Amino acid sequence: MRFTLAIASIALLGTAALSAPCKDAKGHFAKCPPPAAAPAAAAVTKDKNGRCHVASGPKKGQLTKC
Repeated sequence: MRFTLAIASIALLGTAALSAPCKDAKGHFAKCPPPAAAPAAAAVTKDKNGRCHVASGPKKGQLTKC
């Protein structure tokens, strides 16, 4: 029982450290950069039946979500 409790507490400490705010090179708190946008969102075309296809890139022509 103690072993399980120790593992759970270590896991909680690890996740708390990973979710900490962004820091700069000196260790000071800094504003986090915005997340990157999905590049494939604008590269979608619809065919005559209304299905969406990838417009360019290595997966050109494959069906995708609209």
